[in-house]
Amino acid sequence: MRKLKTFLPLLAVIFAFALIAAACGGDDDAGDGGEPAETTAAPAETTAAPAETTAAPAETTAAPAAAEPVAVCELAYFTGEFAAYGPSLTADVKFPIEQVINLDPPLGRTWEYYGEDLGTPGEAQAARTCLEQHNAEIIVSIAHGYRTYRDFMIEQWAENDSPLGPTVHGGSIPGNLGGTAAEPLFRAQGLDEGLGISGVMHAENIGAETLVIFATQVEGFQLASGAAEKAAEAIGLELLARIDVPAEQPSYTAEAQRIAELNPDAVIVQAGSVESATLIKAAAEAGLSLNWIGETGWIQPEFIDTLGGDVVGTQQGIGFAAFAANEDTPAWEFFQPLWDSVNEAEFGPAADLYHFSTYDLLVQTALAVEYGGSYAASAWAQAMNDVGEPPGTVCYTYAECLAEIRAGNDIDYEGVTGSGTYSDGGVNDVARAYTPFNADGSVGDPIPLDGDRALEIIELIGVQAECDADNVCEW
Repeated sequence: MRKLKTFLPLLAVIFAFALIAAACGGDDDAGDGGEPAETTAAPAETTAAPAETTAAPAETTAAPAAAEPVAVCELAYFTGEFAAYGPSLTADVKFPIEQVINLDPPLGRTWEYYGEDLGTPGEAQAARTCLEQHNAEIIVSIAHGYRTYRDFMIEQWAENDSPLGPTVHGGSIPGNLGGTAAEPLFRAQGLDEGLGISGVMHAENIGAETLVIFATQVEGFQLASGAAEKAAEAIGLELLARIDVPAEQPSYTAEAQRIAELNPDAVIVQAGSVESATLIKAAAEAGLSLNWIGETGWIQPEFIDTLGGDVVGTQQGIGFAAFAANEDTPAWEFFQPLWDSVNEAEFGPAADLYHFSTYDLLVQTALAVEYGGSYAASAWAQAMNDVGEPPGTVCYTYAECLAEIRAGNDIDYEGVTGSGTYSDGGVNDVARAYTPFNADGSVGDPIPLDGDRALEIIELIGVQAECDADNVCEW
């Protein structure tokens, strides 16, 4: 419109000039003088037309912006007490993105991985970096530092309806927080207190009457140890001592000696894989032979690498109480050979709890995005429940479930970790089990634990966040 308004006065001047020229010359001159005026005007119209043509590509250029990659940012363990198995945990996140989801991404947008270290900078800073530098629409594994920046995240969700919050390491967050549009956290591995309870349940199953609890001063481990302490009292087992120590000590010989003096039937250990192995090795060198009941991280190769496979056979029992994969399902038949073909040589077999639980969590996240039709956290939070619960067509793989959703059908995703159902607070329903190590250091077959009983105990002793009217919570 701006060019057309400029062009009309100019055309009037030219036309007036043509009339003057016609008055001064003959018929031939008038013809010569008039044609240039028309010829000059035509290009002006031609010039105006491209202005409209230029505007159309601007709209065409804007369309791909909606298809920009989705930034998926992991709060990663590159440094700090869990750095030893940080590369494996990162591989767990990248695997479903690269091998499954990006082959046909939800809503047509591929996922792009970013990782921010929470070990040295701290979890709060890592989360801020994910949002401020990478514009993350998905933050993976909000964890035990969440209390220090929960207010910041609540504001983010309220103002932006983003990011999505699937978490593998969020078991220390109380079970009454999460699973909602206002706080879209969904935990893959149940609650840390459940791990402590499972350890006590296994101790009872093997006939133990006296216990020692050993824990490093990490929030998740402290929470699990507190739950184990309460569960032991509820079940009727005698707790001889609870030993709390700093993480990353080079030696735990003094603690091993104290355990020897107490002479318990079983020791429940809530500590990282390296620290745990260091403790057990010191106890074995001192001539002890006990039942050692650990936690999820013992599945990491660093545990046996530090302990030494020959130590296992010297002890009454070494294993971890957590959960196990469902290997009698089409979900496992798809996941297991794919994982092992890509990552087994470097990061161990598909049965590692972190491998399959992370896979399920991110696959279900992608399916929920497609089902909800949006990367808005409020739509995703509801859809995480919709795609994992009946009624709906039962399906076991991402491609199969995605096809059902795009056909307009409701689905019921059944994964490797379990049923795909979450509590009202966003806690996954996992199959509890104790997994022993064989005498040669290899991983044995999981032994199921009574899940219903575990839930009963959790109801009795579970940690709940206390929140005021402004949703400010303490735990």
